[in-house]
Amino acid sequence: MQWASLLLLVGLCSLCGAQYDDDNYWWLQYLRSQQSTSYDPYEPYPYEPYEPYPYGVDEGPAYAYGSPPQPEPRDCPQECDCPPNFPTAMYCDNRNLKYLPFVPSRMKYVYFQNNQITAIQEGVFDNATGLLWVALHGNQITSDKVGRKVFSKLRHLERLYLDHNNLTRMPGPLPRSLKELHLDHNQISRVPNNALEGLENLTALYLHHNEIQEVGSAMRGLRSLILLDLSYNHLRRVPDGLPPLLEQLYLEHNNVYSVPDSYFRGSPKLLYVRLSHNSLTNNGLASGSFNSSSLLELDLSYNQLQKIPPVHTNLENFYLQGNRINEFSISSFCSVVDVMNFSKLQVLRLDGNAMNRTAMPVDAPLCLRLASLIEI
Repeated sequence: MQWASLLLLVGLCSLCGAQYDDDNYWWLQYLRSQQSTSYDPYEPYPYEPYEPYPYGVDEGPAYAYGSPPQPEPRDCPQECDCPPNFPTAMYCDNRNLKYLPFVPSRMKYVYFQNNQITAIQEGVFDNATGLLWVALHGNQITSDKVGRKVFSKLRHLERLYLDHNNLTRMPGPLPRSLKELHLDHNQISRVPNNALEGLENLTALYLHHNEIQEVGSAMRGLRSLILLDLSYNHLRRVPDGLPPLLEQLYLEHNNVYSVPDSYFRGSPKLLYVRLSHNSLTNNGLASGSFNSSSLLELDLSYNQLQKIPPVHTNLENFYLQGNRINEFSISSFCSVVDVMNFSKLQVLRLDGNAMNRTAMPVDAPLCLRLASLIEI
């Protein structure tokens, strides 16, 4: 009986072996299939539903084969935000802050605008001397609460925003590295001659919407200055000596009544001059006040001029509306009128004056042949 059973088992094995000629280890697969606790290491766990990684990476965390993600910095003040993807910036704007929080040493850009800050205490930036931008606009800072040397140690500072505050005098001393200084919309009344001393890298100075009555020669040392905005103040005189690289000069809405002869020759790169809404009269202008070959745009609108002042033939846009001009003098544009001599003027505004279109001389089309708009 035992031999019969053995022969039957051998026969069954031979029959099954014919089905697995290509796999000599078929019996291993058979045993595995009978083990309820076994699993294939290349398949998901049988008792746990397979789901993709919760962060959208099916094969596991993104840092499994690379560098781990940077942890959020712990030295950021709780009042502010310090984005991990921009580790040198600190955002503390629009938080109703009444004080300046601690600034970590790694910071290069700090934003404190639109708060209720009233003071910049001495030493507040001593820990972060590598700052490039400091934004403090839209606060309630007063001059008597600004530390005397609070900015002097920031030797890499490029942009300083102090506009829309309650400053009554120029801050300083300021670092030589400064390129942009925003002091507009304050209550500054004067700019002392030494207020901007040493700022040889300054390219843009915004002082509009203040109460400045005098500037003097404070601008002379600004060798790199390109833009100067002194509009909406109480100036009676133009600044003494303009910087040599100046391209844009904004003096509208002041009380300026005169411009010296050859005033703009010291700035051979000057392109745009705005002197609208002042108190200019022909008696306050010399014959060469605006005879600058670099000027492309000159705005003298809304003054008290009775005659068109002479300008260089290179001028392209000339605004004279809202004056008291009663005659059209072609000599103001062309000293000689012929085929070879003509003005490059493209836009001329003379509306709102005491003249009509019949006042235009017959040789005006020859002199102003490039003009696309002449408004009388």
